[in-house]
Amino acid sequence: MATTTTSARAIPRTSGTRARLVNEAELRATLSTFRELSDEDWRRPTACTGWTVRDMLSHTVGQYEELPRPWVALRRIRRAARTHPHLGRLDGHNEAQIEDRKAVPGRELIGALAHYAPQGLIALRRMPAPVRRKIRLSLLYPEAKALPDDSMDYLGNVLVVRDTWMHRVDLSDATGAELVLDGHDREMVDQVVLDLALAWTGPAAEIDLQGPAGGRRLLGIGTPAATLRADAIDFARHVSGRQVRGRLELEGDPGARAALTAARVVF
Repeated sequence: MATTTTSARAIPRTSGTRARLVNEAELRATLSTFRELSDEDWRRPTACTGWTVRDMLSHTVGQYEELPRPWVALRRIRRAARTHPHLGRLDGHNEAQIEDRKAVPGRELIGALAHYAPQGLIALRRMPAPVRRKIRLSLLYPEAKALPDDSMDYLGNVLVVRDTWMHRVDLSDATGAELVLDGHDREMVDQVVLDLALAWTGPAAEIDLQGPAGGRRLLGIGTPAATLRADAIDFARHVSGRQVRGRLELEGDPGARAALTAARVVF
């Protein structure tokens, strides 16, 4: 863990070259974790409301399947508008991904992820950089306007792997599977902290994160009015809106503490 506090805004955005290594590392970790599941684990509920472990993997497969096949995503979005009109476009799309594989056993879904995910990562790399920066996700999903950057570049370098990573955390929480952390997990947490810093409007505050993916960062400018201490993975659970499994320790100015409590980042 870092011994000094530096500005969270100084965290470099993940580059395309770095993203390739991070995405591949996360894919290996995710596949390894799913391959260790028992037959009973596939039916366990997850932190994603209404989703079992099997549903969560179906969604993840669908995400990667669509990257080189955008027409599949468009078809699902259109169908979800008819079948799930009560849901937002993104949530409806996610449900359509699950429905398309509702009869596929969990073990077969692992093979589908191993098949489609590398294709998806290759498709992202092959897209010309000017195109990645120009295409806006908010054209498909109004919810994307909440992102710090709604470009395909941000999707490929940050958001796709963040979604996969957070679902690996969900998988560990649901089944008790060991959450193995390495260098790429620190990159994941750093990007979450950067996105929080870019949207931060509260008083200056310090985030002191523990564990292999931890570090100390300053939100805002000036002397911190409050400090949040937590395990780095619990911090990610917190800002994603999930239930924290350990402790969030908050101290300092009540207003700054309230801002840290309310802080959220899109996953």
